[in-house]
Order: sequence, then structure tokens, then C-alpha cells
Amino acid sequence: MSKLNGKIAVITGGSSGIGLAAAKRFVEEGAHVFIMGRRQSELDKAKAEIGKNVSTVQGDVANLDDLDRLYKTVKGEKGGVDIIVASAGIAERILTQNVTPADFDKTFGINARGVYFTVQKAFPLLRKGGSIVLVSSGLHMKGIPEYSVYAGTKAAIRSFARSWAMELKDRGIRVNTLSPGMIETPIVDGQFKTKAEADGARTFFAGITPLGRIGRPEEMASAILFLASDDSSYSTGIDLVADGGITQL
Repeated sequence: MSKLNGKIAVITGGSSGIGLAAAKRFVEEGAHVFIMGRRQSELDKAKAEIGKNVSTVQGDVANLDDLDRLYKTVKGEKGGVDIIVASAGIAERILTQNVTPADFDKTFGINARGVYFTVQKAFPLLRKGGSIVLVSSGLHMKGIPEYSVYAGTKAAIRSFARSWAMELKDRGIRVNTLSPGMIETPIVDGQFKTKAEADGARTFFAGITPLGRIGRPEEMASAILFLASDDSSYSTGIDLVADGGITQL
């Protein structure tokens, strides 16, 4: 039997990377998914790849009007929502001494503020027994140069999950985070000026990962499915680490 049969899911950052992989897996498991992304062209490609039981909403999680439009669409089409996957995010490599207020505000605006209001604005539509999955990062447990702002946003997400798990427990809604390691997604190349530099980072992170490689989006989709489904029915407030052992060993 499908694990998400008849469920309604919202996935931000659902047009690429981990979000897209999760959307595909959810549909395979019987859900209808609403995916949100900033670029309509990427949303169109994602919808074609998923093929069925998918709705797209173009928007930026840092824009509260876009989030309102997302949930207005969900309410109009399906009436409510069972699963929220907050996967939208950006990563920029900047040493602390070079970070500007604009850099800081941009990253926190999308990665932390965007996640916060993605979830807050879903509260009225979330059905009893629902699940919220926040995509954090193993970097919130490490000290890696150039990632101080990014890691800070992911630590904030980890804290949000604990607070929301307590606030929503009486409605039977579980809230958990996923902390991936480096995953083969477009965000990797986006952090570097050249492909050679990006490949060098892949080699570096593979070298310091006990399993000896970087991860695949499909592996993260499996972890998200676990957290979203009844397979994790006795888990709330947890951080599921899926990083090849880099933060654990």
C-alpha cells in the first residue's frame, strides 16, 4: 500500500534538487504535491518530470505575498494540507570578514525567515496528524570556513522544529528536521565560479565523509518520506542526519 495515499503535500524549493526528488517520491507514494519555486521555467520542467498529481506555484519564500498566494491556491484546490516540506534555500560561501549586511539578510531571509513563514502560514490548513519536515544541514553541527551565515540559518531551523513540535503536539502534527551532508544538486555548482572549483569541493567533501562519497537527492527523498509518513509516527522534534557519517564519526 502506498505510504502517502490521498495525502496533500506542499514542497518549497520543489523544482530542483532535494525538493524535486521528494516531490517525485511523494507522487509515487500516492500524494498530490504543490511545488513552489522562483523560476517558472524550472517549475514547468519539474511538472513535466513528475507527470501527474502535481500543481506548481511560482514564488519566493522570502516574499510573504507569494506564500499567501501559495496557500490560497492549496486551499482553493484541495481544502487543506497534510505535509509541509520546507526545502527552499540558498548557500553562499563568504568568509565572515567579507559578509555584508545585504549578504546576511539575503541568506537569513530565504533560509530562516522563509522557512518560518512557510510553516506559520500553513498552520490554519494543516490537518490533524500532519507532518512538517524542515531541510536543515549537517553544517549546523560543524565549523566550516565561509559558511558561518548559512550554518547559522540551519541552526535556526533546527531550533524552530523543537518549538513547533511542542506547539503542534496537541493537534497530532509532528515536526522534524533532516540534516544532509553535501548532496549532488545544482546548489553545489552555484557556490563556485567554475566547474573545476565545484568538482574540487565534491572531492574534498567526499574525502572527509566516512562513506567516501557525496549523497544523492533520491537518498534525501527517502529520508524525507520516512519523516513525512507514518513510518516515523513516534518521532517528533528529531534531527535525522543523512550525511554519510561526516558529523557523527
